Formats: sequence, structure tokens, C-alpha cells
Amino acid sequence: MTEVGVLGTGAYVPPRVVSNDEAGAAAGVDDAWVVRKTAIRERRWAAPDQATSDLAAAAGRAALDSAGVTAEQLSVIVVATSTPDRPQPPTAAYVQHLLGAVDAAAFDVNAVCSGEVFALAAAEGILTRRGGCALVIGADVYSRILDPADRRTVVLFGDGAGAMVLGPGGGARVRNIATHTFGELSGLIEVPAGGSRLPVDRAALDAGLHYFTMDGRAVRGFVEDRLPLLTKEFLHESGVGPDDIAHFVPHQANGVLLDTVFETLALSRATLHRTLTHYGNTGAASIPITLAEAAHAGAFQHGDLILLAGFGGGMAAGFALVEW
Repeated sequence: MTEVGVLGTGAYVPPRVVSNDEAGAAAGVDDAWVVRKTAIRERRWAAPDQATSDLAAAAGRAALDSAGVTAEQLSVIVVATSTPDRPQPPTAAYVQHLLGAVDAAAFDVNAVCSGEVFALAAAEGILTRRGGCALVIGADVYSRILDPADRRTVVLFGDGAGAMVLGPGGGARVRNIATHTFGELSGLIEVPAGGSRLPVDRAALDAGLHYFTMDGRAVRGFVEDRLPLLTKEFLHESGVGPDDIAHFVPHQANGVLLDTVFETLALSRATLHRTLTHYGNTGAASIPITLAEAAHAGAFQHGDLILLAGFGGGMAAGFALVEW
């Protein structure tokens, strides 16, 4: 059994900046409405020739450079995404090829916006038994599955990727991870068509069933009702209290919601890290992008405890405690 740490982090967002007015035009909402409802001011959307694997590989390269690890040293690549390049093969296979990580096993994890924590748990479990290094990437291109006329979703999401390199010894120690799924609530967030339940055909396209859908009110209720209790349980299991947490890196769902949740959690000494103002909700990429930006800005000090918290479709929630 090997103790696993975060050896490096990296992120990538596409160069195209999309304003609230542009994103909300077809939905009939403007900048003032979006800022008031979400605290998002802009987001990045991928170019027509960019797929999820392209963003993931760019973030992966940045993380490898940060860690001082080569692609040839990787034993596993896990990509968390709910917007894969194709239903199959796994997007991670494309990433493996783009990086030249010829000896790495590669697979995808889909836990929607909690995906990075689930992928972290999977990679850590592999490394504790076999050693080596892992590249864990959260990447999503939500701009391809948004209904331009749905103001509840089209203004929320951006595209991007974030990555962590895991390995033995050194780095930031992963002290604990917990994952949860509440399948009875799976209908709150979904893309109805495109799988074996409902293949994409002309009727599905005409009905808009290939678009992302979300019951925003019910999702907010899930986060406000369940996240505080789950967080409390996780901290107790980890042997730490709320006052021990120095940094809170949550999924960047909605700025107004994050403020409410952060106040409820009463992490009195913690800094809340946010990137959604400029990137929007980047799905599984939001936690690793936010972690990478904070790390590269020098926000973390040796010994700081960092709480990662993912929540979203499934419905699912995931937590990780990292000691810097």
C-alpha cells in the first residue's frame, strides 16, 4: 500500500470569451439578469474544432509540467466527463494518445459535476495497490449540449479542463475521499436522448431531447439540504473540524448558491475559492481548474487543509481532503 499525493496541477480553458449578453441572447436574458441570478460574468466556449479530449490533453500537459512527471511515467489516466468526444471509445483513450502516455491504462468516469472527485478516488485506489503515477482530469464541453433558448442552463455553463498528477510521496497528501450517489433523484439533471434508453433520431432531435436539462429549483434544494450534513459527516470521518479547514474548493455551480452553502457550512477560517465569475460552471472541470488556479497563485501554504466538494447530476456528491 502506497500513500498518494497530488504532485502537480494544471488547467486549460479555450481562448474564446463569451459574454452574458451573447450567451443569453436567444434565451431573452441580459448581463444584469445573469449576474444577479448566478454571479457569472463570462465563460469560455470551445472552438468548433475542439473536443473534450483536446481540452483534457492541454490541461494534462500543464499538470505534468507542474509535477515534473513525463507522460511515459504514467500508469493510469482517468478522465471525468459527461460530454465525451463520442459514446465510445473512452475520451481517456484519445487523451492517452495525444499525450503519448503509451504505458497508461485509460478510462472515463461519469459522475457529472462530481466527476473529478470520483475519478480521484478511482485513481487513488489503483495507485495505493500498484504504485506509479496517475493523471486525473476533469473536462467538459457543455456548450455543445445546451439549448440556446433555455435561460435556466445556457448562461450557466462554460468549457474547460483541469488536471492533477497523483503519485507516491511528496506533494500534497490526499488524506480522505468520500463519494455518494442518490439514484432516486437521477431525473433532476439529464440529457434524455443519446443512450440505449432513447437513441438520437429525428424525433428526439426535433423535440430537443439531445439537450442538457436541469430542474434548477430541485437541484438547489438538494445542495442546500444534503451538502451541509454530508460535509459534516465527512469532516468527522476525516478526524478534523470545520475550523481546521483553510481552503474550500467546491464545484462552481452558481455563485449565489455557493455563497449560501459556504455560510451554512460555517468553515470559519476557510477561504472560498471561486473561478465561476470568468469561467462559469465547467462541470467536472470546475474543481481541478479552481484548485490549479489557486495553487499556481500561491494561495496554499504547507500544512493547509483543503476541502474539495463536488455535487451534481446523479444526483451525486464527492469530497476529498488534501493536506498541502
